[in-house]
Amino acid sequence: QVQLVESGGGLVQAGGSLNLSCAASGRTSSSDAMGWFRQAPGKEREFVAAISRIPSTTLYVGSVKGRFTISRDNAKNTVYLQMNSLKPEDTAVYYCTARDGVGLYHDPRRYDYWGQGTQVTVSS
Repeated sequence: QVQLVESGGGLVQAGGSLNLSCAASGRTSSSDAMGWFRQAPGKEREFVAAISRIPSTTLYVGSVKGRFTISRDNAKNTVYLQMNSLKPEDTAVYYCTARDGVGLYHDPRRYDYWGQGTQVTVSS
């Protein structure tokens, strides 16, 4: 089992930045891909970004390309999501996720472990 704990959410004005962190513990050696999804009220959970262990291949949803950057520190078992130029439509609960095995996917069913989520609110 892998436990994931997110931090770094909060309230920010449009155009601002936030940096989310997700610390993994447990059987982290079995987790290859780590990533982030988000869910706004009344909407389905949406893929945001993912990153593989080695090499650090990344995948982004189109709406965040050029604004968000995902990275990971394997020594610390931590994945980060640097969010710049935030927009009100980025408001959501952001969930950290991890999966066993190779590959990056948009489908949340492909991921095995989930954090509790951290709220990101962008005011206009």
